[in-house]
Formats: sequence, structure tokens, C-alpha cells
Amino acid sequence: MSTPAAAIAEFAASLTYDAIPEPVRERARIHMLDAVGVGFAANTFPFAPKVMAGIAALAGPMGNPGGCTVVGRAERLPLRDAALANGLLMHGLDFDDTHLASIVHASVATLPCAMALGESLDAHGRALMTAYVAGMEVAIRVGLAARGGFHHAGFHGTGVISHFSSTVVAARMLGLSAAQLVSAQGIAASTASGVQVFLEEGAWTKRFHPGWGAVAGITAATLAQHGFVGPSRPYEGKFGLFESHLQAHIAEADLGALSAGLGTDWKLVETAIKPYPVCHFAHGAADAAIMLHDAGLDVDAIRAIRILLPAPTLPIVAEPVAAKARPQTEYAAKFSAPFIVATCLRLGHFGLAELRPAAMADERTLALCAISTCVADPDTGFPEYFSGGVELEMRDGRRLRHHVRVNSGAGERQLDRAGALRKFTLAAEMHLTPERAREAADAMLAIDMHPVRDTMRRLGGA
Repeated sequence: MSTPAAAIAEFAASLTYDAIPEPVRERARIHMLDAVGVGFAANTFPFAPKVMAGIAALAGPMGNPGGCTVVGRAERLPLRDAALANGLLMHGLDFDDTHLASIVHASVATLPCAMALGESLDAHGRALMTAYVAGMEVAIRVGLAARGGFHHAGFHGTGVISHFSSTVVAARMLGLSAAQLVSAQGIAASTASGVQVFLEEGAWTKRFHPGWGAVAGITAATLAQHGFVGPSRPYEGKFGLFESHLQAHIAEADLGALSAGLGTDWKLVETAIKPYPVCHFAHGAADAAIMLHDAGLDVDAIRAIRILLPAPTLPIVAEPVAAKARPQTEYAAKFSAPFIVATCLRLGHFGLAELRPAAMADERTLALCAISTCVADPDTGFPEYFSGGVELEMRDGRRLRHHVRVNSGAGERQLDRAGALRKFTLAAEMHLTPERAREAADAMLAIDMHPVRDTMRRLGGA
């Protein structure tokens, strides 16, 4: 009987560029563009030089002048260090894409590995595109099979899933057989982790998770290529991924989702591009707050705020209550529904500037946080959409409410090429000149038309 790992291996090993429908390839270009744009912007935030200093130390005192490109930077690093660095930058602002139903940041779970290996191997962009699409389809399906269980059990889903999707990407780039790819997935099962304890204090470890998954994927695929034997049932086996990581939620898992529709039902196209640089769970509430602001809201006349969120997301964006009411770090602010909603009510938008220290210390925003309560949304469309709403009690007794079922960037509100390009331009020009940003965008939107090294040359720093 075929196992999930065998079905995934057969799909990934046999996938060809021409078998990928052009609409899927177009969405892939858009999502890769988005991830790289976020990576450029990340270079302007204080965490970036500290991250790069640590990775440079790992690479050794002489570095590797002939190594791989890091987005927006002059450093060239060894293969796995470059994958780690790009994963950290692309995910570091939590502004990268999310497949909502699977709750996975799909592009950062695949692209850092594909870019680093593609450059190292001097592969063509078509090979990168094929590997990226295969990895995206696997990442999304592992998340769908878990049905939110990773997060409920205390794991960051992308931190776990990226080990498997990056393994598939690396195996495809390295030309592994289906049998070798089964072993590679088995090896990845011994590296997959990523605990969510960062939520307690806004620590940086979530940033690290997908890049570490890329390192693990390259390692697993390379070991399997050279004959290392991994278990053949890494997902469903006793003490495999689902039993060990889902714990009390194992009964909710859907193992059939791991292979259902592979190669015919393209899940990549469902992935949402974020309009706000915050946890995706709060996007519906942010939309609702902006709509209330745009209706002419007097924020000084608000007595109380109720934020409606999908019930399973409350432990992530609403708890602990005291910490969410006054986030102490930029990363903590991204996971604070009160801060996100208060900012949107006041300003009518939420961008990267709203994560700067001055914005986070604004007493008018924090006063709104103090009168906010987060509750389960009875009308949620979760997990298909990250619905949300805001209810306001005004000092004159009026009650104002707005609810958003389909959050912006998802479903019929998905960003198209033009929308994604606008987001890319705003993000990239935080770090690059307009001319360099346009050059990088052009390269990404034609990534499958040129050798990977030609594309990466346009993404590095001076």
C-alpha cells in the first residue's frame, strides 16, 4: 500500500515545468516576488544586522566569496547559511504570504531553499519554478492534514512544515529518485520543530523557523542522495510527525489531505498575500477597524472596544491579556490584536512604519488597547478565511460594528500582479533605489526565463 511519503515523492520526482498550468506559474511568480520584497524591507529593521552577524560567524572568518546571495546584502554565504539568512529576512517581518486553511507561510517554507540551491547548482529558473511549486503543494497539504493541530499543541506550523517542503524542494533540485525522496522525508521528520513560546514575550525565534527548515531540507535531501536511510512512514508511523506533534489533537488529523489532488488540484493559487505586516489571524479585524475609521470615526469618543476573532486564534493574538495590551517589542506588536485594531481605528491603515518604536509607544493607541477585549467571533469563516470584526461602544451610548468575513488578500480579494507589485515596490524601496527595485521586480517576474544565478545577481546588495 502506498504511503503518504511515497505519494508525495512520486509527485515531486515526476513533476515537470510543462505540467504546471500557466495560471499556477503566474501565481508562483507573484508569490516569489512578494517574498523577496519583504526580504528587502527586513534589511532596514534592527534585527537584520544582528541576524547577519550571527550567521556570518557560523560561516567562518573568511566567509565564502564564491557562495550564495543574500537578498539585499553584499555578503555571499555558503549554501545552507544563505538559505538560513534568506528565510530569516523573508519571514522576519511576518509580512509574507499565508495559505489560510493550512495556516502555513508557504513561500518562506520553500523559496529560501530553492533560491540557494538553484544558485549553488547553476540551475535554470524553470528548475527552480518546478521545485518551488512542488514544495508549495506539499507545504500546504501537510498543513491541511494537521487541521490547525500544530498550533493548538504549541508548535509554529511553518516551523514544522518547512522541514518537509524544503526537503521536497531540495530533492527536486538535486534530482533525487522517488525512493530517495521517501528517505529524505523520513530524515526531515527527525529535525522538524519550532515551538511557539516566543508568543509570551515577542522573542525572535519565529523568524528563524523557516530558514532552519531550509537548512534541514538541504541536509536531509543530500544525505538521502548519498544513501542515508530514513523511515518510510514519517507522517503516519507510530511516533511519527502527527502522533508526536499533534498530541491530543491527533484524532482531528486528515492524513488523506497529504496526497489528495497532487498534480491536479493546485493549492498554491489559494495562498493569500498579506496587506498588513502582522499576524494573519488579525487581518479581518484590522479590515473592520479601517472601515470604521474611514466612516468618520471619532476615536476619542470610544468607551469600549470588542474585537471579534476566530476562537482558535485567541491564544496567539489575544493572550496573555496584559502583554497584548502593551506590547514591548515590534514582534510582540505583530501578534497583539488590541494593538493592531487600535492602530487601524486611529490611522486607517497599518504598515511597516506602525511597527517603529515611536508608533508602538503612542499613548493614544495604547489607551485604546487598554479598553479593548478580544472575544470569539460567532460568524467566523475560519479556517477558510481569517474573518474578524470590531464592535465599539461610544460615550454617547451608540454602538458601532463592522464585520469582515473574507479578509483582504484572500479569496476573491486576492492581490493580483499589479497589487503585489505595488506592495513589492513600497517594501523594496525601503532598502533599494527605485531603479534597483524595478530591476529586482523585473527579474523576479521572469524568474523562470533565466538562469538562477542571473536572477540572484539582481537581488544582492552593492
